[in-house]
Amino acid sequence: MGLNSVLKFFLPKDRVFFDLFENVADNLEIMGKKLKEIVAETDYDKRAALIKQVEDLEHKNDEVTHRIFTELGRNFITPFDREDIHYLASALDDIADYIYASAKKINFYRVNPNDIGISKFADLIEQGCIQVQTAVKELRNMKNVRSITDALVRVNSIENQADDVFDLSIERLFATEPDAKEVIKKREIYQVLELVTDKFEDAGNVIESIIIKYA
Repeated sequence: MGLNSVLKFFLPKDRVFFDLFENVADNLEIMGKKLKEIVAETDYDKRAALIKQVEDLEHKNDEVTHRIFTELGRNFITPFDREDIHYLASALDDIADYIYASAKKINFYRVNPNDIGISKFADLIEQGCIQVQTAVKELRNMKNVRSITDALVRVNSIENQADDVFDLSIERLFATEPDAKEVIKKREIYQVLELVTDKFEDAGNVIESIIIKYA
């Protein structure tokens, strides 16, 4: 085997990892939009059809995440730390999982999704998906670190706003909802929606670690 062939074998397959991460980020952006559509849709059956689309996207992301882990096992040299690749893939996968879980619970519990708290969470989650997508797409070249850091600042702000929305929604729920079963159902939905924004922050922390090491 010639020297060029040996070097080619050990060179990092940047394109593979970046393509896969960008694929996941693009799917998340669509999932964020779909969640907003679900929350705005009052018809149960139409919501169910939208939730099926979210489920399909979540399954696609599971497949891509598995591919990232497979590529991690195949490649000796990676574009950035193996641990960071694993953590980022897991954090992005968690975002998809919790978006789907949130959508599923809305129909499972048959609550009115056009609730102030749920609507505000959906807005924040849509924004968070866009910011994560922006940050992930800039990792390929790292030529615009300012764009990444700006996106991460927004992610942090979204997570803080979500904490406030959660607290206010719980306070409003206990103050205005007389049905104990509705309180339990809505509180669980709020909790899962708030977890989505926590996972945005997890992904942001990994991306921040990557740019500190490599930018």
